[in-house]
Amino acid sequence: MNRLPIADRREVRRAAVRLLRDERRALVVVLALTVLSALSGLVGPYLLGKIVGGVGSGGLTLSTVDLMALGVLGAAVAHLLLVRYSNLQTARLGERFLASLREEAVTRTLALPARVVDRLSTGDLLTRVTSDVGTVGQALRDSVPEVFTGVVHIVVVFVAMFLLDPLLGLVAFVGLPFVAWVTRWYLARARAAYLAESEANGDVAEISAAVGEGSRTIETYGLRDRMVAAADDTIDRLYWARMRTLRLRNVLFPIGSFVNTLPTVLVLLAGGLAYAADGVGIEAVVTGALWAWRLVEPMDRILMWVEFLQRGGASFARIEGIGANAEPPPEVETPADDRIEVRGVRYSYVDGHEVLHGVDLVVQPGERLAIVGVSGAGKSTLGRLIAGVDRPAEGSVLVGGVPVADLVAAGEQQIVLVTQEHHVFIGTLRENLAMAAQDAPDERLVEALRTVDARWFDELPDGLDTMLGAGGAELDPAQAQQLALARVEVADPHTLVLDEATSSLDPATARHAERAIAAVRESRTVIAIAHRLQTARDADRIAVVDAGRVVELGSHDDLVARDGTYATLWRSWHGG
Repeated sequence: MNRLPIADRREVRRAAVRLLRDERRALVVVLALTVLSALSGLVGPYLLGKIVGGVGSGGLTLSTVDLMALGVLGAAVAHLLLVRYSNLQTARLGERFLASLREEAVTRTLALPARVVDRLSTGDLLTRVTSDVGTVGQALRDSVPEVFTGVVHIVVVFVAMFLLDPLLGLVAFVGLPFVAWVTRWYLARARAAYLAESEANGDVAEISAAVGEGSRTIETYGLRDRMVAAADDTIDRLYWARMRTLRLRNVLFPIGSFVNTLPTVLVLLAGGLAYAADGVGIEAVVTGALWAWRLVEPMDRILMWVEFLQRGGASFARIEGIGANAEPPPEVETPADDRIEVRGVRYSYVDGHEVLHGVDLVVQPGERLAIVGVSGAGKSTLGRLIAGVDRPAEGSVLVGGVPVADLVAAGEQQIVLVTQEHHVFIGTLRENLAMAAQDAPDERLVEALRTVDARWFDELPDGLDTMLGAGGAELDPAQAQQLALARVEVADPHTLVLDEATSSLDPATARHAERAIAAVRESRTVIAIAHRLQTARDADRIAVVDAGRVVELGSHDDLVARDGTYATLWRSWHGG
């Protein structure tokens, strides 16, 4: 199975910087609120230290102690409010990051060339745009804010500790090298482990989808044991991948939790010895111990979330790998005319197995061309290349002297491929139609529906504002086909490539859809990939494709008179 690439660390860093750069102002606000909340958290312990020191020396009156106690209470309230608003702004920032990431993932997925998508593991692509995006989303909403605020609090506390007493600050700092060591050990192994787990998740999704879709075939041909064995093997790989990440966590968390208590213990020990030697006051020891204890919670929080950050980082690398090798949209010239030229085209889905072998073909503006041939001859592949869905391995497909695939990549959809696959998107009818031309007025949308004889439009309760898809109005196959054709009418291409768009419909529905297709075909160049020869009979010319080559080209009567490949197909079609 082919998989999409995975972005390396440098590409992930660039992507992260890009996200941060787009939210510079919000980042400054979040940083300011976080620093203020960290500073407000230091006030209470500082005043408590002063109270203990003052009471011990007898230098504080009861009223002064009461005022300082009120100060502790006020600092706690201020800290609570600042933490609340800091977390709120951080969560909003994380949601904006997630929205940008989702949009980018969808954009990159839709921009993938069809040839790439056809060869991909379905599970790999599916897990990247679903579970991987969800994992990164949780990291952006929860992990990044928690780690960010935790780091800011730790920095603020250590700075305050050194300002309070350099010795206590240095003693509190002793535990950090151990945390740094275990974190570095973990990070050196975590990325590969979580990437392997994500890949195994994709394999499980792939085989689950394959078993679900092909269950009847599996039962019919007695493949159950083979598929169960394959599924067991895939699930086993996922199990061991998860065990590997579990072992890493079992090292990180216990050591981290032990080391996090060291600052408080060492500050109390060193502070007590220094106080006994009259090297530091009791208020400094109390304040320092309380501040050191405030390090435990953010350090535990960081260690807890750094594991999820690694999982999120691996998912982020997989998301960035979607379209990682995509080229920027090319700059294209305006085609000189609507003439389509296929020159020496060769194409293969699998290297070494060509589907098309040096195809040459010219389609004049306004012409009706039918492409016929036996199954597997290369008809649909040729149609996809003419529509610019993919690029030939060799040769060129031009419209007006410009490569069709370049026009498609640049957003110039002048040739549209219409297949039997159509989709009704969740949204209003207007949104379903206007995606073909974003600035199309309502009058144009309604006219397109009238063109394809979509009489059901008049019965919709809210007209163009009617919701379609799940939770909205449901369209039957004929109506969905009309919607797809109306979308083509709105796009207004000069050429249609019809790949037997009605072959999967029942006869009554197919006749209705064919009338709609006839309306859309009017005044346009039409290239019809005809699996039924009756469709080809009325074409201006017929191109006969056999084993990846155009072997005959001419009108129906001419080709029948030649008594060649087409004549054989025609006699077979009519039972001769």
